Amino acid sequence: MTLIFYIFIAIITFFAFLHAWARKEFDISRTTVINRPKEEVYNLVRQLKKEKQWMPWFFNNFNGILKYRGDDGKLDALLYWKGHKTFYEGTQKIVKLNQGKIIETRFLIVKPFRLVLLEYKGLKEMEDNKTKIVWGVRGGLAFPLSVISLVHPVDKAYGEKLEEGLKNLKTILEAKN
Repeated sequence: MTLIFYIFIAIITFFAFLHAWARKEFDISRTTVINRPKEEVYNLVRQLKKEKQWMPWFFNNFNGILKYRGDDGKLDALLYWKGHKTFYEGTQKIVKLNQGKIIETRFLIVKPFRLVLLEYKGLKEMEDNKTKIVWGVRGGLAFPLSVISLVHPVDKAYGEKLEEGLKNLKTILEAKN
């Protein structure tokens, strides 16, 4: 019985050490250039209702519930979802808009675990019909996510999704004539 107790304490200590050693904050982003005017890109990415057309988390076979509140694309507009296979339930709220330049939304994931993220999109006009867009996510990792991130880094896990979303966005916008 004493041996089991010491093994149990050793395992707890090991995971506590990993959590203390792991990075608790992350900020990942990806960038692309879209061959469309900045205002056109901005008008699409600020609308929560249009995210399901290009954002990978909603784009790929989402069969859950999506509810919207507020004036879409404006400050304090809110999206509620339930039934996503990875992030089962949560909200996304527009918290900052700088016309044609910046959109920030706060994600609050409540199931299967509580997680708060800040998602941002920054736009810059390169030429008349070229827009550079930076799409990123930043947040904190509580236990056990901090330990999991040592094996499966956040940049790898979500960086690919950001790249996929930007590719979808580029395809949609550049198909317009």
